Amino acid sequence: MQNRTPRIPEQPAPNHPEADARFTDELASVLTGARRRALRDGDRQIDTAHLLHSLIETDPAVREAFDGGPQLARVLGYLVQRSIGYGLRWQGSVEDSGAVPVVRDPAADGWSPAALAALDDALYRAASRGEARAAGLDLLAALAADADSRAVEVLARGGVDARWLAGRVTVLTAEESRP
Repeated sequence: MQNRTPRIPEQPAPNHPEADARFTDELASVLTGARRRALRDGDRQIDTAHLLHSLIETDPAVREAFDGGPQLARVLGYLVQRSIGYGLRWQGSVEDSGAVPVVRDPAADGWSPAALAALDDALYRAASRGEARAAGLDLLAALAADADSRAVEVLARGGVDARWLAGRVTVLTAEESRP
């Protein structure tokens, strides 16, 4: 019997340590999970779909933001299909939603431009509420706000209106930050 699991290259996933300190511990764990997933999938870059997958797996508040179990199950189904090589075909390509110009910053190696834009947007969202560190819901709202990202494509195929989700998350984070 042959092992169908592809051999994983023995190299560390790219790291972005200077940004990790600006995220909650839970969100830093999400970033680590996304790095690991991209490496395991053999993808050249960590993209917004990797971030979405890791967010849903890791953060209960993110799972609660969706409109019930069936919707969340459909999104996870697309993400799992992608990770095992079926469904959405992005492996080996660079995600560039046009959210930011493609810049070759050495600290950004391993991250798609759209993923970096989402991380920056998550930090901005947290700062606009007076928070020093971004959390999972901040990143979910940022992912849903980039209409041309892979994460939004996954959401759409799972039957989730990304604009609705971004608005819902904005309301949830505003409610959480009230004293």
